[in-house]
Amino acid sequence: MATSPVPIDDNLWERVAPLLPLQPSRPRGGRPRLGDRSALNGILHVLKTGTPWECLPQGLGFGSGMTCWRRLREWRHAKVWPAVQQVLREHLDCADQIDWQRADYTGALPPALEDSAAPQHTRRGRRP
Repeated sequence: MATSPVPIDDNLWERVAPLLPLQPSRPRGGRPRLGDRSALNGILHVLKTGTPWECLPQGLGFGSGMTCWRRLREWRHAKVWPAVQQVLREHLDCADQIDWQRADYTGALPPALEDSAAPQHTRRGRRP
């Protein structure tokens, strides 16, 4: 497995984790939620490398780019992203190489979603 150019080490994670909202419970099951640390590594990878969200390599272990984008959106809605970003800026060695503006709401939207606030999901029926 490839490693991230922006790894969140244990010391930094100990500073960031308390800032994040608790993961919602899933009483009806479903797919396990990607861990916040993996999602944050994916977000930082996209912000540092300029990789389009939808092109985040799966082999890095950060989940899909859309999952990372949704987690960033979730943290922005919960109003915790500014505090997380501040800790990252203060303690991440490569903070000066990260394009923090891409995390702004308008800049965070993948190109296919620029005109809408959220992905549009439709159910597809079976073809006869």
